[in-house]
Amino acid sequence: MPMQAAQWSKALLADALAPVYLLVGEELLVLEAADAIRRRATTLGYAEREVLEAGPQFDWDNLARAAAGMSLFASRRLLDLRLPGGRAGKDGGAAIQAFCADPPPDVSLLITATEWSSKHESAWSKSVDQLGVQVVFQAPRPNEWGRWITARLASHGLSASSEAAALLAERVEGNLLAAAQEVDKLAILHQGGRIDRAEMERLVADSARYDAFKLTDAAFAGDAARALKVLAGLHAEGEELIGLMGWLVNQLQLVLRLASAEDFASQARAERLWPAREQLFRQALRRAPRQHWLGCLARAGRIDRMAKGRESGEPWREAERLIAAMALPRGSLSAP
Repeated sequence: MPMQAAQWSKALLADALAPVYLLVGEELLVLEAADAIRRRATTLGYAEREVLEAGPQFDWDNLARAAAGMSLFASRRLLDLRLPGGRAGKDGGAAIQAFCADPPPDVSLLITATEWSSKHESAWSKSVDQLGVQVVFQAPRPNEWGRWITARLASHGLSASSEAAALLAERVEGNLLAAAQEVDKLAILHQGGRIDRAEMERLVADSARYDAFKLTDAAFAGDAARALKVLAGLHAEGEELIGLMGWLVNQLQLVLRLASAEDFASQARAERLWPAREQLFRQALRRAPRQHWLGCLARAGRIDRMAKGRESGEPWREAERLIAAMALPRGSLSAP
């Protein structure tokens, strides 16, 4: 039977990794759980990790070859198998079952899938469940959001009253990624101590610093309506566009560094991104290639010059167009 997500943190404290893990469900939670396994593997001496991206053209013989391969350092190894659509197919199912029937010593197989339902369950997933650990990660139910946010705050060294947690839950409206991002921002904005409702209201109020976060996060998440609403609010309140463009340029430079990196995860660690923001940028780069974000950066530079009076134009109108293009990259940018 699949392990409950609540038991997951305790399972990570074991003295050795299980032969195989299957982590499926909500993308953010799956990616965070997989990161936790990788960190635990490093602690336990798994000095080598091989990533296997099981796309449509994947050769499933690679799994058997990787499992049977010799370690360069005579150490434990972690095989990181990623199933984008959650389905292994006939060949994949057979390959995973073969691994489970005779798991090699000092090798652990981590399988992750962010698309999963009861329809994905099959003979191979049952083999994984019998041999190792299977966890299905789901978003909190409506009555669980307050507890989830409280636990998430605690993982950042923060605490909050139940009223404060409920207020934040109300604001994120059931959006898991948005909730994780809000908690990440609270870790930046809050200077320690317990957060009560009044403090939470202050921290999530429409301050310029906080709205700058919300603006870029909504744009990178593809939520054009929300991003444009935030931008309009900043304009109506008399916010200086120059400072806002500085933040936009900073974030566009960040997404370009991530897009140009040979290893996204390594670059994300170098940028000290929390998991929620790492996932935000992963989604943005899936929606549009590097060239699009390069065009956005060029447009941002032009708007900055307009705001400083160095170029003619309507900077706020151009800022609206930029934000729309960031959120909806199919409406490609014209040359600046």
